[in-house]
Amino acid sequence: MLALALSAVFHPLLVPLYLFYVVCYQLPGVVAQPVLAGRGAVMALVAAGTLALPGLGTALLVRLGYADSVELQQRHQRTGPLLLAVVGFTATSFLLYQPGRFDALLCWLMAGMTLAVLLTLLITLRWKISAHGVGMGGALGLLLLLNFGGAAGAAGLWWLAGCAMVAAAVSRARLVLDAHTPAQVWAGLALGLGLGVALAIGAVAGL
Repeated sequence: MLALALSAVFHPLLVPLYLFYVVCYQLPGVVAQPVLAGRGAVMALVAAGTLALPGLGTALLVRLGYADSVELQQRHQRTGPLLLAVVGFTATSFLLYQPGRFDALLCWLMAGMTLAVLLTLLITLRWKISAHGVGMGGALGLLLLLNFGGAAGAAGLWWLAGCAMVAAAVSRARLVLDAHTPAQVWAGLALGLGLGVALAIGAVAGL
């Protein structure tokens, strides 16, 4: 029951929303634009593009019989939902690219997530990599870089430690539920972590 709850609460479509909340509201000094009062618009964009669109699309696919359930246990059933996620994440990245209104970090963050979902889709065509692992690895990579650069402050260390524990717990949950093999979970974590670190470096460097 706990493993199932962890998989649901930290579903890959929810992780972007959690991460943007932490960056926008819990790490003072990381984001300058928009100001605090205007960050609800950022959260609304992220929720619509990364959760509502792919989530509702997946539910429709289940209703039409193209998938057994929203859990998408079968590898071949993940193609459509992942493609919807790529569309939603890409659109959100473009909407967040508004120099002068939104910090570049926000666009870089979403662009990295979009690339992660795209690579997950391509890999899933041949192999069932853990999307949960990709999501948690990406979050861990970004928080790691923010802490390494000192931008996250003291609060960042607590969020980094918490994210590492959650990533470990979610990875264990996927194994307990027999949703993935250890190799699939580790590959997901490695892919997410690598992309998170690379995109965070790019954002900091201002590329």
